[in-house]
Amino acid sequence: MRGLQSSKRRPLWEVAAVLLVAFAANSFVGFTQEVTTVVRPVETHEILINPGMGIQTFQRYNGDSLNPGVTWSEEGPVGPLKSEAKKPDFPGASVAYVRWHWATLEPAQGKVRWEIIDLALAEARRHGQRLAIRLMPYDPKHPLPKWYRESGARRANSNDGNIWEPDFSDPLYFKYWSALINEAGRRYDGHPDLESVDISTVGYWGEGWSSYMPEFPIQKKLIDIYFKAFHKTQLLMNFDEPEALVYGTSHGAGWRFDCLGDMKEHEPEMLDQYPEEIAETGIQDVWRSAPISMETCGVPESWFRNGWDAHYILSEALRWHVSTINVKSSAIPQLWRKEFEDLERKMGYRFVLRRGEWQTQARAGEALHLKTWWVNEGVAPVYRPFVLAFRLSSPNQSRVIRTDAEVRKWIPGDAVFEDPVFVPSDLPAGEYQISVALLDPVTFLPAIQLAIEGRGIDGWYSLGKIRISDGY
Repeated sequence: MRGLQSSKRRPLWEVAAVLLVAFAANSFVGFTQEVTTVVRPVETHEILINPGMGIQTFQRYNGDSLNPGVTWSEEGPVGPLKSEAKKPDFPGASVAYVRWHWATLEPAQGKVRWEIIDLALAEARRHGQRLAIRLMPYDPKHPLPKWYRESGARRANSNDGNIWEPDFSDPLYFKYWSALINEAGRRYDGHPDLESVDISTVGYWGEGWSSYMPEFPIQKKLIDIYFKAFHKTQLLMNFDEPEALVYGTSHGAGWRFDCLGDMKEHEPEMLDQYPEEIAETGIQDVWRSAPISMETCGVPESWFRNGWDAHYILSEALRWHVSTINVKSSAIPQLWRKEFEDLERKMGYRFVLRRGEWQTQARAGEALHLKTWWVNEGVAPVYRPFVLAFRLSSPNQSRVIRTDAEVRKWIPGDAVFEDPVFVPSDLPAGEYQISVALLDPVTFLPAIQLAIEGRGIDGWYSLGKIRISDGY
């Protein structure tokens, strides 16, 4: 069965339909022959902005100003941000990645400023994004909350002028940090605008490493806080400590590292630590069920100034099946635009409908004999349970038929859906348009852009016609 060559100037069903006549009286009750329509949609190579993938904004949202030069801030927004009058030259992003320090969120013991996170979730939604977050204990410039340091908690380092670092095995650290995370989970786990939560435990930025590392049972206890607090929202495990990385990913977390692009002259992690640790920890296949997220070492401009090989760096990110990358809301060097555009076309998932087939006539209440062939041209699957759906519509009627297709299993390569799809039994006779879409699992509205032409303003992709006759 092969369709005619498609044309951009004519509807798909007029140029891509082929009639296949099969004398199969038993295959479709009441008809002496079965007539099948075949369509082959036209693929597009546009950059698609889709949920849970792509280049992220950092500490800000779509349309907000970029960080100048090679600088960025580790201070998450605590109030509304002012968008630029002119849209900055930066990729559209489906994910806004934001992180805050403990002292910002809980300046007084037990008095957490949840309104900061509430606002960030609302702002992400307003800007057409979902929010990825990390709650950080401290960093070299942002100390632990004063109330914690004065609570009687043990200090790990001496009073030598360096920032106050805690003894992570101190029961008070577990008590107060777990209280914050547990309440965050109670408030936000499964929130429709929350994309993911970083597992933040010890050390600077909560990345899981420190000069004062506790024994692994303590690390495990701090990791387990997140698995108990967040049952619905995707968790991401930091890359730095191999034993912790294995533990977190084996319990369903994805993974991320914070220095994509480290090509420094001495001990370049892109050439040494990263590939070795991926192999030694056995996390090569985590991407099949949980997302991989990365953050640039510095920003792309600093790569450019250092003479680092952007093609190699981005190719490795794709080889490791990356879904999202945080470039710290920093400008992408002009000479590397093509490299980053190629990255955007390949990272995450990219669904192409190559072929659709259904019988040209069907009765209400009976199967359509619908079959579709898909190709995921990205490097990862989609990780939320989006719903493959078909719509039968006419000027007077519109019915959406949701399927049970497990879209999360559409890993890179081919997928075929041919489960039974039935015409609603009460659908009036007439000619109908068949359309397809991938629906959000919460709103049940079209949510994913396919890499084919024919998308309507409502997000549905028209495929062709079918005639429905009355049922028995």
